[in-house]
Amino acid sequence: MSAPPRFDRGHTDDLMSFLAASPSPYHAVANTAERLEKAGFRQVAETDAWDGSSGGKYVLRGGAIVAWYVPEGAAPHTPFRIIGAHTDSPNLRVKPLPDTGAHGWRQVAVEIYGGPLLNSWLDRDLGLAGRLTLRDGSTRLVNVDRPLLRVPQLAIHLDRAVSSDGLKLDKQRHLQPVWGLGDVRDGDLITFLEETAGIAPGEVTGWDLMVHSVEPPAYLGRDKELLAGPRMDNLLSVHAGTAALTAVAGSGAGLPCIPVLAAFDHEENGSQSDTGADGPLLGGVLERSVFARGGSYEDKARAFAGTVCLSSDTGHAVHPNYAERHDPTHHPRVNGGPILKVNVNNRYATDGSGRAVWAAACEKADVPFQSFVSNNSMPCGTTIGPITAARHGIRTVDIGVAILSMHSARELCGVDDPWLLAKSLSAFLEG
Repeated sequence: MSAPPRFDRGHTDDLMSFLAASPSPYHAVANTAERLEKAGFRQVAETDAWDGSSGGKYVLRGGAIVAWYVPEGAAPHTPFRIIGAHTDSPNLRVKPLPDTGAHGWRQVAVEIYGGPLLNSWLDRDLGLAGRLTLRDGSTRLVNVDRPLLRVPQLAIHLDRAVSSDGLKLDKQRHLQPVWGLGDVRDGDLITFLEETAGIAPGEVTGWDLMVHSVEPPAYLGRDKELLAGPRMDNLLSVHAGTAALTAVAGSGAGLPCIPVLAAFDHEENGSQSDTGADGPLLGGVLERSVFARGGSYEDKARAFAGTVCLSSDTGHAVHPNYAERHDPTHHPRVNGGPILKVNVNNRYATDGSGRAVWAAACEKADVPFQSFVSNNSMPCGTTIGPITAARHGIRTVDIGVAILSMHSARELCGVDDPWLLAKSLSAFLEG
């Protein structure tokens, strides 16, 4: 296969804008929906009756979005081609009683979400973003994208052994950020956010809030071959999937399948929610699409039997300082193309037939790919891939982009790989 072309600067610049504008899953799906609308997709409500018309459609539910494009004349039993991803990232999330503090410091009470690299949140300027729910049941997005909070690390003078024994953090005591001085006042944080969002006092009755690094994404290195930024796990895949779906929908070419993007919430803590991959969202949308086109249960079964899903999530590039932690014969490199993830114990859903589907898509797109398998002595992570395969009976393949610093507040990838992933996803969706 020929060498990969130099990265598409426009695609990577756009990814950087998407990452910066999406500090929470709710912002991520709102930005995805905006891109879909510009490409001619329209939102359909789950509470409405659906029609079987052709064209692009999408459903929003909390921090999740499912979008699909029905080609003209698609039969009810037409199979789907699905890109699966997730919108959430490990971070610190605000507790129900957020106002706390001690010794003249005002702090915000936070809970650990998922499995973040805790040290990466120390001594970093943090903003606050998420979703506010009002008395009338409506929601508003809020994003304080300036230095607002900070988790200060203990000075080395008070912990002389930290450099030799390693940093040891108590999740309850050591990770509560400071945001001011003075006495603790109940309701202070929410009042501040109401003022920031232009909401009348006392109108906010619920919230889903999280901290984020306010340092913007940036090209890195002498030749700017690398990209540093937040939430690449897994907004990089959401962005690439959106680009692929809109490109295929706008091509005007006849499609043998129905291309789908499913971006779920709560992957980082098990996917068991109404917006997670282990919930009913994807299956319900696919079934209703079949039935809206006049299909029967038999048509649905036929469609699912021919469906393939690519579970796209970031994976581990070989680390130059910890190469022994990787499998000795599988060393994915950044800018080497997307990775195919394999685990025979089904932590990833890939099998030989799935590999063939992925290889065909990459060959069609003229994109190289690499293989990833964990070191036998190291526990293997997992994705939405096995969940999707088991819940829906859909053939699923785990793929992604190799990065460093996974689950850090700021991760690192190669500048070529996001575009190469988007190209291969487009080829896959074309069938």
